[in-house]
Amino acid sequence: MSYETIETSLDGGVAQIRLNRPQKANALNRTMWDEIRRAFEWVDETPAARVAVLSGAGPHFCSGIDLALLASVQQAVADPCPGRAREALRRYILDLQDTVTSLERCRKPVLAAIHGACIGGAVDLVCCADMRYAAADTSFQVKEIDMGMTADVGTLQRLPRLVRDGLARELAYTGRVMGAAEAREVGFVNRVFDTREMLAAGVAEIAAAIAAKSPLSIRGTKEMLLYTRDHSVADGLEHVATWNAAMLMSADLEEAVGAAMARRGAQFRD
Repeated sequence: MSYETIETSLDGGVAQIRLNRPQKANALNRTMWDEIRRAFEWVDETPAARVAVLSGAGPHFCSGIDLALLASVQQAVADPCPGRAREALRRYILDLQDTVTSLERCRKPVLAAIHGACIGGAVDLVCCADMRYAAADTSFQVKEIDMGMTADVGTLQRLPRLVRDGLARELAYTGRVMGAAEAREVGFVNRVFDTREMLAAGVAEIAAAIAAKSPLSIRGTKEMLLYTRDHSVADGLEHVATWNAAMLMSADLEEAVGAAMARRGAQFRD
């Protein structure tokens, strides 16, 4: 697929999604918002893509929403009727939210490999990743409060589920910077790597390990984890029972059992 603001590749079951506006610190313009959604729809729909890695080109992961896009919103939703203008703005915000949610909606695990600045809308993005990994130079900032606005595409809804509530509030209310070491300490990122090169290598190793597992089981596991996040334990148990009643007896299960008995590595179809 052809993109203007991102790069994609697929090798060994691992899809790479790289934000590619390094001259703008990968700021999220309208085209990039749309292309991120298209890219994760591609990952979801492509059987050979078993896991995705989201990263950024240049010295920073992403500096958040492009200010030119922010400035253009009023014109984009303009209407002589105030009610219709506000309806259009609501739909505009919901559309941006949908781009961020496309990472969760993708049935394949998404690993975020983060370096340099991760600001504003970029925090929204990585909050949707299944796992987050950072280089030592990474800094996170919920910047919207400094722009005179309430963050509206996912951080305020997801961050309190990833770190303790009081810390999420502190970051959102103050706009202060959280460094990689603190992010690791509070559990926002899984691991911190000394350099960007070590980050890329380490995340590639984790992605390859996931890609080697049963794709059907990985997809089911992501489905269960997301469902359980938003439901009770009892609801989650009921959901997984229904899922496995349909999916458990699969070719992947037969292959895994056969490989274990034969003491060989399992090979699963896409």
